[in-house]
Amino acid sequence: MSAPTPAGPAPHGPGLQPPDFGRPSPALIARADRGYARFLAVQAPDAAPGDHDQDDDAAGPR
Repeated sequence: MSAPTPAGPAPHGPGLQPPDFGRPSPALIARADRGYARFLAVQAPDAAPGDHDQDDDAAGPR
């Protein structure tokens, strides 16, 4: 047995996806901006040539 066919067109209303599907919300953009600002604010460690962040062993530096 099949379902009856509707007599008219489907009513306009919310479907399965919102009308602006695929477009980021302003809140999401603001959150991404804050995260990117934090990323840019982090200072990289000093790049001392030859150090490579290795600890000296008990014998001392060579």
